[in-house]
Amino acid sequence: MMNTQQNNPGWLNKVPEITLVFWLIKMMSTTVGETAADFLNMDLNFGLTNTSIITGILLAISLFFQMRSPRYKPVLYWLTVVFISVFGTLITDNLTDAWQVPLAASSLFFSVILLITFVVWYRREGTLSIHSIDSLSRESFYWLAILATFALGTAVGDWLAEGLGLGYYSAAVFFGAWILIVAVACFTFRANKVFCFWAAYILTRPFGAACGDLLSQPVENGGMGLGANFTSLAFGLAIIVMVGGLVVIDWRKNSIAAGQKD
Repeated sequence: MMNTQQNNPGWLNKVPEITLVFWLIKMMSTTVGETAADFLNMDLNFGLTNTSIITGILLAISLFFQMRSPRYKPVLYWLTVVFISVFGTLITDNLTDAWQVPLAASSLFFSVILLITFVVWYRREGTLSIHSIDSLSRESFYWLAILATFALGTAVGDWLAEGLGLGYYSAAVFFGAWILIVAVACFTFRANKVFCFWAAYILTRPFGAACGDLLSQPVENGGMGLGANFTSLAFGLAIIVMVGGLVVIDWRKNSIAAGQKD
């Protein structure tokens, strides 16, 4: 049965409209998550542990303010997504590099975690729709699922690209093709939109990671050799520009709504 008792009348849906801009920012944030983790860990020599601690603290701070906000705020929401992208990447990297957990095992583990999250979420709230993230309970499940998708996407992407020797370019094409299949299923064959959203959300993580590695990794490793710092900066600036546009749109909507109330 759907739980509505925790819904706060002052809350509005905490997730942005699912548009092309949403998916562009999301995919770029996954690329930034992949390259920024490598930049902090290796280029700045922070080490995996220190990078994880720093990113975890930044994520906790942004998530605290995001959860306290009564409505969707573009800067706060997307800042949280970027931090959770980096942290989700680092969870898998820690399992792989520090604990020597095989990528196939990590992929299975995070698949189970994500499935459990969805089952508990649905049994408690009666919906997995991102159009009804309007209570503390639902938003908590939402961000837990998001974290699991980033960790899962990292594990699966690295497993195919590196573990199975598919390569960054082929991995990007592989995941890109599956994203296209999901899009066709949703818009042409009218498949369940909630299922298609989460399927696309999971797939865009390894797709963005593969694109990030393709751009940043050295040529001898199968990349284009642009470097993690340049790739992170380029995609970071693109995210800032698009989020800036969303801030303007959000401000105009609120101004119009305020004018109509008056």
